[in-house]
Amino acid sequence: MGKRYFCDYCDRSFQDNLHNRKKHLNGLQHLKAKKVWYDMFRDAAAILLDEQNKRPCRKFLLTGQCDFGSNCRFSHMSERDLQELSIQVEEERRAREWLLDAPELPEGHLEDWLEKRAKRLSSAPSSRPHGILCCGRAYVLNQSPTGGHEGYSHCLAAQCLPATPLFPWAQFLEG
Repeated sequence: MGKRYFCDYCDRSFQDNLHNRKKHLNGLQHLKAKKVWYDMFRDAAAILLDEQNKRPCRKFLLTGQCDFGSNCRFSHMSERDLQELSIQVEEERRAREWLLDAPELPEGHLEDWLEKRAKRLSSAPSSRPHGILCCGRAYVLNQSPTGGHEGYSHCLAAQCLPATPLFPWAQFLEG
């Protein structure tokens, strides 16, 4: 049978030799499929520019359908669609300008904040309930005024010791 060539654009395969590959790559079906593929990744400004330069498709305006589809050389966008697209382009332009004008954070800013937060959390007594995982269930342990935990006497099974500490969100798993 020999080697086969698979074209991702056209979603088809054929025997791979110089003649067949050249014929396929220069074929109208392949060129249209390749254009459709790359058009999916165009930005809104390029689409708006192209659509504004095209005349409206008469058949699409009358019937709502066009035999040429995305390969039509006329525009299938209504005035409302063009306005929405121009608004989107303007918003994208403003967002890019805002990102360029935004002040840059000093180097190490995030790391400093994380260090301060860790120190603050380690020095402050926790008032949130803590939990453990025991026998496949999550149990909430409330901290007593003396600093110890209450409510751990529910199970002393060997497979549960040592208990696996959970994060504070374990209180939502209590069943």
